[in-house]
Amino acid sequence: MKYDISALGNALVDTQYMVDHEFLSEIGLEADSMTLATPEEHAPIIKKLKEMGAESVSDCGGSATNSLVAASNYGSSCHHVCRVADDLDGKKYLESLQIAGVKHIGVSKEDSDLPTGKCLIFVTPDAKRTMSSMLGISAFLGPKDIDYDAVQNSKIFYIEGYMVTSDENFSAVTSVLENISGDTLKALSLSDAGIVNGFKEKFKKIESFGIDMIFCNDDEAIAFAGKENLDDSIEFFKSQSYMIAITVGAEGSIIIKDGDVIFSPAVQISPVDTNGAGDMYAGSFMHAFLKGHTLEECAEFSNYASSKVVETFGPRLTPDGYAEVSNKLRKS
Repeated sequence: MKYDISALGNALVDTQYMVDHEFLSEIGLEADSMTLATPEEHAPIIKKLKEMGAESVSDCGGSATNSLVAASNYGSSCHHVCRVADDLDGKKYLESLQIAGVKHIGVSKEDSDLPTGKCLIFVTPDAKRTMSSMLGISAFLGPKDIDYDAVQNSKIFYIEGYMVTSDENFSAVTSVLENISGDTLKALSLSDAGIVNGFKEKFKKIESFGIDMIFCNDDEAIAFAGKENLDDSIEFFKSQSYMIAITVGAEGSIIIKDGDVIFSPAVQISPVDTNGAGDMYAGSFMHAFLKGHTLEECAEFSNYASSKVVETFGPRLTPDGYAEVSNKLRKS
C-alpha cells in the first residue's frame, strides 16, 4: 500500500476565539454546534471580535486534516483529498500540510473566484466549541479532484462527515466508495449530531457501501442510531457489522465490535478547549489500529491523546507534544 490513511474532507483555515455564552446568543449561534455561513455573514462577527479584543489563535484545520496531522506526526503515511484556492490562505494551508508530512495534490485552478474555506471557532468557559464554517472552494471538491491511485492504495480511506453537506462533496465520497478495493478499510466520522439528523439519507447511502469503522461522540451516535438515549444506541450498534468508537466526554470512550462493548475510561484533566478532541481521537485510533494494537489499546491511547488536546487552546499539539503522545503508544 502507498499510504496508511487517505482522507476526504474540508480544507478550512481555523480561527479560534475565547468567548462567553452571551456572545454566542448575540450572534445567534447555538452553543456546541456547527453552522454554515457566507463571507458576508462572517464579516460583522469578525468585526465585533476585533472590537472586543477576543483572545484568538489561527491555524490550518478541518476535521479530517486534524486527524491526518496527528497520525502523520506519529509516523503514519497520510494523503489528504481536499481543495484550496490559489490565494494566501490556500498556500498557507498547503505549507501546513507539508510541514506535517501530509501529501496533497496542490491548489485548485478552477472556480478561482472562490476563496479557501474558513471556520470561526468559539470556545466558551465550559471548554465547549461552537463553529461557523464558510466552505468557500472546499464546497466544490468533487470526483475530478481525487487521486484515485492514492486512495485505492491506502490501508484506510477516512471520510469526514461534513462531506454530506455539499452535493459535489458527497459525489466525491460516493465516487471513491464505488471504486475502492476490498483491501482498503472504510472509516467514517459522523462530525456533528445536527448534520447526522439533517442528512440521514446521505449517511445511510455511505453506510450501504460497507463501512468498517465509525467515529463519533455520544450525541452523534444517538442521532445515527435513531434512538432516544445512549444505552439503546449501544444495543443497536451491537448488532451492526462495523466497529464504532463513541467518545463520551470526560467519561472516556466506548468501542463496540461484533456485539462486544469495551469501555475505556478517560484521563482526568482540567479541560481548556474541547475543539479537535474527536479529530485527535480518530487519527490516533487509526494509527494505533494499523500498528496492530488491540481495540482496548487503541482506545486507551486515543483517550490519552485527546486529553492532551483538551488541555490546549487549539485543535493540535506541537511536534514535541505529538512525540510525547506517540511515546505513550510505544510503551503500551
